Amino acid sequence: MWWGVLSLLSWVPLQAASLTVETITVEEGQTLTLKCATSLTQDASLQWLAPSGFTIFFNQHPALKSSKYQLLHHSATELSIRVPNVTLQDEGVYKCLHYESSVRMKKQVRVIVLVTPFKPTVEALVLRRQNGEKHVVLKCSTERSKPPPQITWLLGRDMEIYGGLHHEFETDGKTCNTTSTLIVHSYGKNSTVHCIIRHRGLQGRKLVAPFRFEDLVADQETASDAPEQGSHSSQGPQQPTSTVSMMGNSSIQEIDEEEEEHVTQDPDLATEASAQYIGLEKRKSGILLLILVSFLIFILFIIVQLFIMKLRKAHMIWKKESEISEQTLESYRSRSNNEETSSQENKSQTSQSKRCMNYITRLYSGAKTMRKENAQHWKLGGKNSRVPESIV
Repeated sequence: MWWGVLSLLSWVPLQAASLTVETITVEEGQTLTLKCATSLTQDASLQWLAPSGFTIFFNQHPALKSSKYQLLHHSATELSIRVPNVTLQDEGVYKCLHYESSVRMKKQVRVIVLVTPFKPTVEALVLRRQNGEKHVVLKCSTERSKPPPQITWLLGRDMEIYGGLHHEFETDGKTCNTTSTLIVHSYGKNSTVHCIIRHRGLQGRKLVAPFRFEDLVADQETASDAPEQGSHSSQGPQQPTSTVSMMGNSSIQEIDEEEEEHVTQDPDLATEASAQYIGLEKRKSGILLLILVSFLIFILFIIVQLFIMKLRKAHMIWKKESEISEQTLESYRSRSNNEETSSQENKSQTSQSKRCMNYITRLYSGAKTMRKENAQHWKLGGKNSRVPESIV
């Protein structure tokens, strides 16, 4: 019964009222509390609507079978509900309706869900050119955040700079993975750089991932004795993970030739070089997209060719059938013409035979009449009289 009543109440026209929308920001996984209060009136009811427009609670009666929404408090003047373990699907505008003599919009609450990023990861890639120059590309990455975080690089103790930022949104279109790159042309053995993550969900806190160049120098000394790829992990005060990767001169020429061409030689334009590095990645993704589109066009071309071949085959069959039908029609027409000609000849022969029979009949009748007349004349003339030649 409550299902039918609540569905009808969802379509009750609201009384026009200008209300300010209250905004509540909550982190993913926390609990959301919604409270709607009104003055004491008789025979009044309160109702909470979800962003999708469905009824959550009508007074103390739940409208949805899901246990996601919980009732905190209900009275004649208040209806409070709770949403535990908030997710991105819970974002939107929640509405509180007040039913009395008319229906009024009592309250509107816009809920914004924040997704704090994961601990960052720092990777270092050493690029060596043929002229002996060496560059280090630092890459700081963090996953799944909403809105996108802010990433900076702390050089030493006092200098904090921006690197090249790149945001890649996930399939839901809300959370993104963020990467910041920084190109270093020269450094000292005891130099240290920190990747710093700032986000609204951190509430003033920071996520820091340090990287020590002495670890890179040690890996280079090891690689000079044995030319192999090495990696080293360093941890900061908050135990973030940073990975160091070094590649030899031969591997750079085979794998990262395009990346070497895009490394700038000006130490004062690190941000521009980082943007070029990101542009190279975008170019690679563009090439993959072009290959995919070309493959789809090729498949479509094959489908069209098959369809044309099938259409031609059907046309040939139809042409043969039409030729056979025309031949049959011509034979039928010639047969009908022959039958008509033969019938006309038969009719003409029949008419001629009839005319001949009539003519013979008239001759026979005339001869018979003449014979009778001669017989009578012979009787009257006497027995001895001579028989006329006409009778003979």
